[in-house]
Amino acid sequence: MEAAALWLDDTRRRFEDVLARRLAAGPPLAPRLEEAMAYALLGGGKRLRPLLVYAAAHAFGLPLETLDPAACAVECVHAYSLVHDDLPAMDDDDMRRGRPSCHRAFDEATAILVGDALQTLAFEILAEDPGPGESVRLGMIRLLARAAGRRGLVGGQSLDLGLSALPAGEVDTALLARVNLHKTGLLIAASVELGALPSARSEALRPTLERLGHDLGLAFQIWDDVLDARSETNTSAGSSDVVPTMVDLLGHEGAEAEVRRLEGAVLATAASLGEESAPLRALVHGMLRHHA
Repeated sequence: MEAAALWLDDTRRRFEDVLARRLAAGPPLAPRLEEAMAYALLGGGKRLRPLLVYAAAHAFGLPLETLDPAACAVECVHAYSLVHDDLPAMDDDDMRRGRPSCHRAFDEATAILVGDALQTLAFEILAEDPGPGESVRLGMIRLLARAAGRRGLVGGQSLDLGLSALPAGEVDTALLARVNLHKTGLLIAASVELGALPSARSEALRPTLERLGHDLGLAFQIWDDVLDARSETNTSAGSSDVVPTMVDLLGHEGAEAEVRRLEGAVLATAASLGEESAPLRALVHGMLRHHA
């Protein structure tokens, strides 16, 4: 695992340079918008979704540089979703990664435009990628659009906003799993599938990749709930969420047990892809044992 961890660190550092160059390409039209986009996109984070793209590509024997557009695109979508999530009309968060959220550092209108620009930039990057054939390029665009759209991330966010209006007894584990899968899990699943898509093997293994991605996405969100609950316990603060989480419904031990069950399934599925899946397995381990 040490070699795999070093591979992930090197790949993360390389990606930071790739992403910064991609954002800076071309003359700026609106300097304040460009500044705010850079603030949101280049301001840190563990780059888990791009790393999933690259780790999946490695498992399928694909050169990493051929997946740079897909990795940049999925991070653009993720960054846009965070900018919009933080807005007062959504989660109303003033801080993101230890510094003012985009609408606080700039203003609400700029933050809305940043989200719009980052989302469209993702598909511009994929559409202009000269590397894959047309069918692969269209497949990537379709995959990311579905994961990010009305029946993916956006739909999941809408469901999440509606949870607070439901009586507490109507929010059960099945409903939360559905919300978590769409709000968080499908973009994680898409990251795995994007990394494998240029491979001739990917079509036959699509059900395997979908299962791996869905299990990882659900486990990731439950683990996030576990970490949040631990933080609240350590600071003697009560939960500020009106809507219950998986920890509230399953208890701390039950929620962590579900994460470990899903982790075992994900690692077994990843191992079935072959020896070159070591970075993918190391990344899964990090996401579900540490993460941010």
